[in-house]
Amino acid sequence: MTVPKAPQIFPRSEYLRRIDAVKAEMAKQGVDALVVNNIRNITYLTGYTAKSAYVPQGVIISARQAEPAFILRQCDWPAALHQAWMSRDNIIMYPESLIGVDGKDGYDAVIDHVIDLGLAGQNVGLEFNDLMVSQMEKFKRRLPEAKLVDCAKLVAWVRGVKSDLEIALMREAGAIADAAVLRAAEVIRPGVREADVAAEIYKTVVKGANGKVGTDVVNLFLCSSPRTGTCHIRWTEDTIKQGSQINLELGAVRHAYVSAIMRTYSVGEPSDRLRRIHDGEVAGLEAALAAAKPGATCHDVAKAFNTTLAKYGFKKETRCGYAIGIEWLEPTASLQEGDMTVLKPNMTFHLMLGNWVDEDFGYSISETFRVTETGSETLTNAPRKLFQIN
Repeated sequence: MTVPKAPQIFPRSEYLRRIDAVKAEMAKQGVDALVVNNIRNITYLTGYTAKSAYVPQGVIISARQAEPAFILRQCDWPAALHQAWMSRDNIIMYPESLIGVDGKDGYDAVIDHVIDLGLAGQNVGLEFNDLMVSQMEKFKRRLPEAKLVDCAKLVAWVRGVKSDLEIALMREAGAIADAAVLRAAEVIRPGVREADVAAEIYKTVVKGANGKVGTDVVNLFLCSSPRTGTCHIRWTEDTIKQGSQINLELGAVRHAYVSAIMRTYSVGEPSDRLRRIHDGEVAGLEAALAAAKPGATCHDVAKAFNTTLAKYGFKKETRCGYAIGIEWLEPTASLQEGDMTVLKPNMTFHLMLGNWVDEDFGYSISETFRVTETGSETLTNAPRKLFQIN
């Protein structure tokens, strides 16, 4: 018996388009073979979403081969056979004897395959940022005749412009994220444990919306009084109190693609300060979205937000957002002044306007959006209001 192929999320033509785009970038950098070990990039190139990145694994793209080869651990190999689009011959397991031993690991199997392809003396691209020093030394030692080229963000930049198929998944994820924001407004009440609120949010992002289930869970940050000046903190064992403020950041997932959203809740009457920053942030958000269009830059979007917010007497120290896609963050374009990345249709961003003003006071609102042919489209659409819980 063999494990069956899962229903493919994207057609073969979509993956071949991605491979061709990566090969074009490889050619620009004079790279004959590319070894990809960043899990987000592996997902993009293969459709594989199982959680095995805790051990060495790699996808090898060769200018000579139509399909990439995926080399991974023996016990994870059936998951790749099930999920990845490539032929069985190009999904290669390495033995369990390479796990937990000194001096050898899965990268030996990856390097063996590079050698088997006759690429040992060629220009080989590696994702330097995703390799430890000892792993880099192994590539240098075992491929002494190869020129190793840093291709740390090559695939990430290709991922930056989404296909319409990818955008469709992010819309579905956005609808689930919206449902989670509204569910939070239903369950946040005085006397309710923060953990129970988190449980209801997670239940919603898994059950999904509009007949589409969530296929994974990602970060959930629930920053409740007196911790609203924090940004990346989980729920606690506390119960919610009258007068509390809660800053929420969550994401929903459809087949690895994430849409993220942030909203703020006030249990009882919000303070004047909270109302003022909310008004300024919403105005800034709308200005930023209006500035997001093809030909504009990340700098333009951030400038529009910062200029508007300043009129309300507030300043945001952190950047205004970043590229988003597979498993949330893409390490490429950044919505901040000075980033002159030019926006293109179907680029996607998390317009992240969380603002941590003091150590005990902050506010959060955000949208995931895509650049369209003429402007922008939000992929999350929960009400842009300060949720007041009475």
